[in-house]
This record gives sequence, structure tokens and C-alpha cells, in this order.
Amino acid sequence: MRLEALNLSKEYSHGDESITALQNVNFTIKSGEFISVTGRSGSGKSTLFNLLAGLTTPTSGSVLLDGADISNFDDREISLYRNQTIGCVPQFTSLLSNLTVFDNVRLPYHLAKREGNPEEEVYRLLQLVGLEKLAKRRPARLSGGQVRRAAIARALMNKPTFLFADEPTCDLDASTTQEIMTIFEKVSSEGTAVLMISHDLETTCFTNKHFEILDGVLAIDTA
Repeated sequence: MRLEALNLSKEYSHGDESITALQNVNFTIKSGEFISVTGRSGSGKSTLFNLLAGLTTPTSGSVLLDGADISNFDDREISLYRNQTIGCVPQFTSLLSNLTVFDNVRLPYHLAKREGNPEEEVYRLLQLVGLEKLAKRRPARLSGGQVRRAAIARALMNKPTFLFADEPTCDLDASTTQEIMTIFEKVSSEGTAVLMISHDLETTCFTNKHFEILDGVLAIDTA
């Protein structure tokens, strides 16, 4: 499966001023790739993330899923896209504090109204991220790195084709960052495309391809 940004631009209005967040971005990610996009705060990284995830619409250009423009999807189709085709790891803590790690990971399965027992898949994912012994804990009793790994497991619950991670190593130490990158490498090796939005240039050595975004313009790193 292939996800493509085609001449993608996004502008915002601020009073009488028009602010260009992204300008004519062309970008493709396919199954099994691990791609990083880096840039300074305000460069347009999160705007690209939100457009590819279908969370906002472009001013011009398109986001194509195997050639189909997601802006033309009806409510049901875009919901399925967000819930099943992509898995999102947001920048800030998004685990529900009243649920255990196990129930947080299982939640997307029930939101998709699937039938059957997902327990085996939950435990497989908890093993993948090294949290199988913490399944009954609540988020308040987890470290920052453990919260991030639980969020990755939850994003993978519905076996998405694409995994989007927004600043997944923000505020983490080098050891925990290495753990997160190892998880992403394994996930991509098994066929899921991983797109990582980050300001941390040191993480780009783990990815297959690296792009840099500056003032809304995207360029591939050819070094």
C-alpha cells in the first residue's frame, strides 16, 4: 500500500495575515519503509503529520491512498482510514488514566466495534514493546518511556498499514530512545510503514530515508 502527498500545501489565516505552513510538498511512503521527517519547531512537521493522518484538509494538493484522494472520503471511509489503515502515536501523553496498560492497548479494537477476543494480540504487542509485566498498571505508575511504548502498542492494535509517530523520543534519554527506535525497526521489517516526525537528528540513522522540512518546504537528505 502507498500513501502519497501530491503538491500538498496548507495555509492558515491569522487575522488579515495568511501563514503558509506547508508549500508544494511531494512525499511518498510505502509498506515496510521507516522514514523520518525532521525540522525545527514551527517548520511544518506537525502540519504534515495531521494532513497525512486525515486530521485536517489541505489548502491545495492531495493526500492519496493507493491513488484515492482521502479528502473525498465520506465520514465512514475517513473513520476507517484513521482507525484501521493508520495508527498514530501523538506527541503528548494520550493514555486514559483510568484504564490499565492492557485496557489502553485494547481500546482501539473496541472502538472499531470488532468481534472476538483481542487478548492474544494485546499481549503480543505488550511483549513487542517490553511491557508484558506491566499490563495491570495504570499510566500514573509508568515512566515517560513506558507511556510512550504503551502508546506505540495501542497504535498497532488494529494492525495498521502505516504507523505515524509525532516526536516519539521527545524528552527521553538515549537508552530509551534506542529502545523506541528498535521497536520501529522491527515493526517496519514486518511490513508496517513507519513515519517518524522528530526534531532529533540523531534518530535519523535508524531510518531508511530522511527528509528535512524548513519553513514548510520538504527536501530529502541525500548525504
